[in-house]
Amino acid sequence: MGEFKVHRVRFFDYMPSAIQAMAFNHHTERLAVARTGGVVEVFNFTDNYFQEMVIPGRDGRTVEALCWVGHRLFSAGLNGEITEYDLKNLRPRYTVDAYGGPIWTICANSQGTRLAVSCEDGTVKVFEILEETIQFSKNLHRQKGRIISLCWHPSGAQIAAGMMDMIQVFDAETGHATHRLLVERGAGASKSKEVVVWGVVFLSDHTIISGDSAGKVQIWDSLTGTLIRTHLVTKWDVLALSVSQDESSVIAGTSEGTVVQFQFLSSTVDRQDEEWTRTRTFKNHSHDVRAVVHTDTAVVSGGMDTQLVVRPLLDKVEKNTQESALRKILFPHRSLVGCAKKAGLLLFQFPNHLELWRLGESKEHGKPGDTLPLKRTPEKLIQLKKKGEDHICCSALSPCGGWLAYATASSVCLFRIQLSDHGVGMEKVSKLPKELRSVHQLCFSSDSSRLFASSSHGSVVIVALNKLDCKYVHTLRHKSGSRRPVHLLSASEDGKWLATANADCEIHVYNLHKLKHHCSVPVYSSCPTAIAIHPTTGNLISAHADQQIMEFSLVQKEYTDWSRQLQTHGLHYLWLERDTPITHIDFNPRNPAHVLVHDTFMLCIIDQSQPLPEQRSMLYNQMTLKSLPVSDRIQQSHAFKICKNFQHLMCVSLLEDHSLVAVERPLLDILSQLPAAVRQKKFAT
Repeated sequence: MGEFKVHRVRFFDYMPSAIQAMAFNHHTERLAVARTGGVVEVFNFTDNYFQEMVIPGRDGRTVEALCWVGHRLFSAGLNGEITEYDLKNLRPRYTVDAYGGPIWTICANSQGTRLAVSCEDGTVKVFEILEETIQFSKNLHRQKGRIISLCWHPSGAQIAAGMMDMIQVFDAETGHATHRLLVERGAGASKSKEVVVWGVVFLSDHTIISGDSAGKVQIWDSLTGTLIRTHLVTKWDVLALSVSQDESSVIAGTSEGTVVQFQFLSSTVDRQDEEWTRTRTFKNHSHDVRAVVHTDTAVVSGGMDTQLVVRPLLDKVEKNTQESALRKILFPHRSLVGCAKKAGLLLFQFPNHLELWRLGESKEHGKPGDTLPLKRTPEKLIQLKKKGEDHICCSALSPCGGWLAYATASSVCLFRIQLSDHGVGMEKVSKLPKELRSVHQLCFSSDSSRLFASSSHGSVVIVALNKLDCKYVHTLRHKSGSRRPVHLLSASEDGKWLATANADCEIHVYNLHKLKHHCSVPVYSSCPTAIAIHPTTGNLISAHADQQIMEFSLVQKEYTDWSRQLQTHGLHYLWLERDTPITHIDFNPRNPAHVLVHDTFMLCIIDQSQPLPEQRSMLYNQMTLKSLPVSDRIQQSHAFKICKNFQHLMCVSLLEDHSLVAVERPLLDILSQLPAAVRQKKFAT
């Protein structure tokens, strides 16, 4: 497998934000997730749950609710504004003030023609959805208290609104309240403590299902205004509700971290006495479950513990398959760590600042598994705060460690770094080319003389760097017609090639000597998650969301023999069942046949000179091989050398001195920084 001196880095204090809201698009199978801080993520459920888009947050922007209308995504928050997002440029497209104070939720009718928002001032405001924008239409009859939750009737003729101590049913055309449903405060509850109706669901048969702060899920008949049944599911709050498309199942998220499922079932064969029955309770969270989504085959939940949990419903999927496996998505599907291979520096990206660290140093040598004493401890050199209100969307550190760049939705900043024995100096480049705007990804050339920035419509801006200033060189463009932003950039070691990848699964390669498009890799159905160009062979290696790996010859403009053999032979089933994508690809200069890849849970060295693993062979066999005689070891070895000695990898990179940097973020370190959960009585306590 190869021996490396490893820098195990655990001083990247990455802390994911709590999940605030979710919305699922049943037509495109996309899940939008809003986190505290205003960041919005979009996951593609048809492509192995890949996080294909991240829209950075902004200071002061809060997202309380999300809503899909066709391919359009809207949000609303406590700043009182409705936002539509530009999903091609990954930024807000426009905002509209609702003029009703903080907005608690937003929802669209099933026809996709109207949006309704619930406001702090007691109004439900209805907006018409136009082709390019939204336009205010009317206010429904104003109520005395704030309106917390909303749901349209599938016909679009009525709206149910959850408030303090009650649910109001409005006529969507006249705006008048037609029914008022009073919500009980619960046994033993204080008379002065109001009940908050956190969620409502309005079904086709005019049944209303509500969840409230008294821990109740209640079933109502909106035609008669009567309560049908009450389910007490928790001593704390029921914070969120979601219904399946066929309206046969409802899920509720609670403050205890549980998700409770209710199904419309009958106890007799003739199905004459169907009623809503509590059927399952899922416990996959430690804190509040603030958002739930009911897809056709799974329960999706998220909340304060920052994890996105996909829990398949075993009566909807085939058992003992990859589709039936529980998934917990906690770490981003993109790298937040930059590495200066020649200088031994690391750059950590946070939403509001960057940190530049120098790695520690050890003089001694030891045998495998030894922990070496440090001659010099790791040192934080710079903490650089962003300017403006927009959060940092991407950053890059040059291989020599002399340049640092970052971008927000509105600007790009470039700094010259000077390291010495006496300290570190940093100088901002004041004048940047006007072409450097709307940047989604940054990358430096291997000799640190050029900066590549992916811009709008999939183009790439090239900027030349020198000690005094930087100059615009050229803009590279492809002709595929895709307007999706580039999310991956990779420059070759010899400075000849630049590869780009976008969310339309396209990979384009440019000749930097001729400054023109060289070729496009045949489009594969799964989105690229990592790309890199081999420094010796010049071949492009790409990893995809479905765990496939491809190798493409840039000279021959075709897949290599090794890649064709891999596709013919097939990857090992355990490799394909991994649930986190490969986020980085590197190469071993001492052995050109070695390709280093990693995901969140493992580091793998792919030896292209070795045979591929058979389906019946052991994939994770490194510890087993050590105990075998040399003759048997050769027979059972294969190309995939997998190491699982690390905890939750954020980055693995090979330095110029052939030492390995592994940036880890143990899950327990994240959980220890979460606020205290609600107290739950346990057995014998």
